[in-house]
Amino acid sequence: MGTITEAEVPESADLPSASRHSDTQPQPAEAPFSTLSTRRHQMFPELSDDEIARLARFGEQQHWAAGELLFRTGETGPGMFVLLSGSVKVFQRDGLGRERLIVEHGRGHFLAEVGQLSGGPALVDGLALEPVDAILIPPEQLRAAIVAEAELGERIVRALILRRVSLIEKGAGGPILVGKHNDPALVSLQGFLSRNGHPYSVLDERDESMLCVVERFAARCEDLPLVICPDGTVLRHPSAPELATCLGILPELDGKRVYDVCVVGAGPAGLATAVYAASEGLSVIVLDSRAPGGQAGASSRIENYLGFPTGISGQALAGRAFVQAQKFGAHVAIPVTVRKLFCDEEPRRLETCSGDVRAHTVVIASGAVYRKPAIDGIDRYTGRGIYYWASPVEAKLCKHENVVLVGGGNSAGQAIVYLSTHARQIDVLIRKTGFESTMSRYLIDRIASLANVRVHGRSEIGGLGEDGSGLASVRLKTPCPEGIDHFDSRHLFLFTGADPNTGWLRACGVKLDPHGFVLTGDNESCSLATSVEGVYAIGDARAGSTKRVAAAVGEGAAVVAQIHQRLAALRPVMVVAGVHA
Repeated sequence: MGTITEAEVPESADLPSASRHSDTQPQPAEAPFSTLSTRRHQMFPELSDDEIARLARFGEQQHWAAGELLFRTGETGPGMFVLLSGSVKVFQRDGLGRERLIVEHGRGHFLAEVGQLSGGPALVDGLALEPVDAILIPPEQLRAAIVAEAELGERIVRALILRRVSLIEKGAGGPILVGKHNDPALVSLQGFLSRNGHPYSVLDERDESMLCVVERFAARCEDLPLVICPDGTVLRHPSAPELATCLGILPELDGKRVYDVCVVGAGPAGLATAVYAASEGLSVIVLDSRAPGGQAGASSRIENYLGFPTGISGQALAGRAFVQAQKFGAHVAIPVTVRKLFCDEEPRRLETCSGDVRAHTVVIASGAVYRKPAIDGIDRYTGRGIYYWASPVEAKLCKHENVVLVGGGNSAGQAIVYLSTHARQIDVLIRKTGFESTMSRYLIDRIASLANVRVHGRSEIGGLGEDGSGLASVRLKTPCPEGIDHFDSRHLFLFTGADPNTGWLRACGVKLDPHGFVLTGDNESCSLATSVEGVYAIGDARAGSTKRVAAAVGEGAAVVAQIHQRLAALRPVMVVAGVHA
């Protein structure tokens, strides 16, 4: 599981919105993956006999009879199939019993998508149309093949990612979400699936067939949103972990295994640590409560990150890092919330919502959580008119409507630019007179050129107005220089800073500063080390860190060198104790 984009693909594109409206009528087969039809040669490459022979050493030849399923939607995928003879039909099947042909494969083709790098659940069915002989390469060996066969591995990874992108565009193999389009619970589930690169489709009150589905499952208002999983299981008003469990993407944690490194947080810093540590042969597990990318993953476009002259979305950048981490064998467990770190145990033990995790070293990369201003009624409208990030899900809700946005940092600037292509009017409130001291120049210039954006300096929110439909207006503490004392809007975006996500450390011996950031640098040779031996802090959660993606990635790389020092010192003790990662 993870945010998937056309990573490692030269003509890269951002992750498409996974939200798709659909109906309950049988869907005719159509040109498969039509939106990526010009890239079919990359999505479905044909292997030569020599390439098949090179891959054969990583798998085992097996046989399937005509009519037998090689893999089934929702069940754990066994890996990648390289066809030697026969043909296989790959098709989508959803929880309402609808089917759609995706593609048919013959000799020289391989069957898999990017989820099989980690042995995730299959998103489609694969049916043998005739007797089939194929080489089955399990996930661990598939990763080994991709690393060992660099050029061939690049082609395989590109194809696997493009296939997931296309499945997302179709909503293939994912759940059907049923509910009101502006229901905070529905919006939250959409955001969870989108940021984790999992396909889904939506039926809301604007779809004529929604009522039929609601009646079919006897759903009451309190049951919405209703989720129909691919296997037909129906969830009523589920949480994200409940949905993840139904989809088979909630990871199982082995409390007996001891990792070399446990990384808490899958933002840029945490994913960088995973990539560098795993590529150097360390056993790594990454834990995150929501999705890859952290706060950066919600950025619509980052234009000052080195190596991307045209910019890249935070979600796309996180997707590339996520695939890289999986390629080298890192175990990424999402959604898993860490509740407590036991610093007095060796190896260190972390208590999570899904069980315990043990590791010789722990990297705190848990970032920050969005700060909520002290405004009456703010919790009542969170996710229902008040938002803390601007993804395609939120942009769709405020299309052609007036928006109020609060904040003057780069995250706010990126959101303003992105939302300006959807909203009718954006009124931006900032405490200072301008953006110059808080925002990058390229964003300031971009915002100045937007005709539907008005910036109001020395302005603060004083309260919220509501009507029978919900949030209706945003009131100011004092009238702004233009004499305006309120804005009529049902959509308020807040980018008012963030607090360190370190509450789970309070019962541990890790020292924090008065604001909750982790203190590091007591050990001169290990600048990222905390007050507890073997525990490190990087990224936004660290006191004194530079709040930039590039800086976070740099710290993720640097901490691995310091981890090697710690593991080298521990190794004699580990050998004597018989502890193995």
